[in-house]
Amino acid sequence: MNTSPDCLQRFVFDGAPVRGEIVHLDATWRAVLERHEYPLPLRDVLGELMAAAALLSSTIKFTGSLILQVQGSGPVKLLVVECTSDQTMRATAKWDDPLQGGDFRGLVGSGRFVITIAPEDAKQTYQGIVSLEGGDVAGALEHYMATSEQLETRLWLAADGEHAAGMLLQRLPGSGESDAETWNRAIQLTQTVSSHELLELPAREVIHRLYHQEDIRLFEARVMSFRCSCSRERVVNMLRLLGRDEVMSILQERGSVEVNCEFCNRHYCFDSVDAEQIFAAEFITRVRSTKH
Repeated sequence: MNTSPDCLQRFVFDGAPVRGEIVHLDATWRAVLERHEYPLPLRDVLGELMAAAALLSSTIKFTGSLILQVQGSGPVKLLVVECTSDQTMRATAKWDDPLQGGDFRGLVGSGRFVITIAPEDAKQTYQGIVSLEGGDVAGALEHYMATSEQLETRLWLAADGEHAAGMLLQRLPGSGESDAETWNRAIQLTQTVSSHELLELPAREVIHRLYHQEDIRLFEARVMSFRCSCSRERVVNMLRLLGRDEVMSILQERGSVEVNCEFCNRHYCFDSVDAEQIFAAEFITRVRSTKH
């Protein structure tokens, strides 16, 4: 059984333009499940999307957040996974009750696959959008990579109630026809991996089982963890954007303003005293900035 920390393990085929990644998300995945009770078929799809986000983040140089969204027309309306450059993750989903069983396409129907890179320094955000293709999460992401990034990419994903895991192979840009044999052989070998092996075995053991006759170079593993970036300060800023009139209208109607984080399920509550303090502080800040 896999007892190593949640991590991303990178490897490359020495002398060939083929790189790979294996991810294990155990505590990280369970932290998501502890905060929301997801129906069984949706649970496994969301776990696979988490593994896919971690794998994709390893192939992109960025400082900030990588966000994967599946926007569907079926019973599952939205799947969202965020992975930061610090290797922290969170995830959530929206669906219609009752949610019956079904495969990926039966759950999400038609729709869009959206990848967003939001820089930490608030510079220009990159967003790629393609139609939702493929019969599972792996197929949808492979289609995105082929369509938007023109990169040959293959994924193998698995999830259950305790673990989420995956593998990625990618053919690097600029590789010629002479490298096609290595790429095809790498795919054929990786196709023999089972979901049980992905979920239960340490990354190094999976790599050894699959590629023991290949020249493989391993890199230092990177630890993954769950973290939600929500905070009372961020909610306060959101209320300021709503404006005093809107917030006071909600208070008059409901007696309080209540906000739940859709990712970690943390609850924030503001009464009339809190609201007065929020907008008084905003007024003081404006006065000071005007004087300067």
